[in-house]
Amino acid sequence: QVQLVESGGGLVQAGDSLRLSCAASGRTFSSYAMGWFRQGPGKERDIVAAISRSGLFRYYPDSVKGRFTISRDNAKNTVYLQMNSLKPEDTAVYYCAGQSTPSDSPPPRSSVDYNYWGQGTQVTVSS
Repeated sequence: QVQLVESGGGLVQAGDSLRLSCAASGRTFSSYAMGWFRQGPGKERDIVAAISRSGLFRYYPDSVKGRFTISRDNAKNTVYLQMNSLKPEDTAVYYCAGQSTPSDSPPPRSSVDYNYWGQGTQVTVSS
């Protein structure tokens, strides 16, 4: 089991950058695929990035591809989301999620495939 705590959210202007961090407890972080999701007001929770256990495989939807970068440091039990060229439509609560996987394969892309979630951190992008 793993507990996840996000940090790094805040209020920024369009075009700015922000880096989110997600610290995980436990000694098995390296066996978890990790994902970042976001949920805006009245919207569903959508994936913005995912990374496999070793970091070999990464996934981004078209909406953030080229602007967001997911990375992880297994020695620090932390996963990051670097967000560049932020837009007002990126405004949402951002959640970190984790799922134990048996091998280093492409990470899950659906929220239903993740069992562990952080509490979320608010990102607000003003125009």
